[in-house]
Amino acid sequence: MPDNVLVAFDGSPLAERALAYALETFPDAAITAIYVINPIDSVIDVEAGGLPVAKDWYDDAQDRATEIHTNATDRAADHGVTLNTVTEVGKPARAILECVDDYGIDQIVMGSHGRSGIDRTLLGSVAETVTRRARIPVTVVG
Repeated sequence: MPDNVLVAFDGSPLAERALAYALETFPDAAITAIYVINPIDSVIDVEAGGLPVAKDWYDDAQDRATEIHTNATDRAADHGVTLNTVTEVGKPARAILECVDDYGIDQIVMGSHGRSGIDRTLLGSVAETVTRRARIPVTVVG
């Protein structure tokens, strides 16, 4: 059984399932939830709302990270677990893999994406990259 589990948690339904899986499967492990702020999202905001929106983008992203961590912490508390949380900025797959080294993680749990139809059997790009590059076990919850 792993001692330190990292859960990629963005508040999506599949991320919630991944967190629930980790809490139920590894009750004695230290569990850390990571949320990654992806700067690429700011480009979308600029295109949609112009520079005034982009100016507040990072602060809004930090606020969203706080909300997501609060949600994850509350869910863990329902299982009697004290959850560690980490917010990183960068490409999600890279940030997750760097967190593994930084925090001595020995198991990753993450959701796949929520595609429908034939695509639902394929992994999302973040899950695929993490699965291919991680030197530790990765559990993908679908």
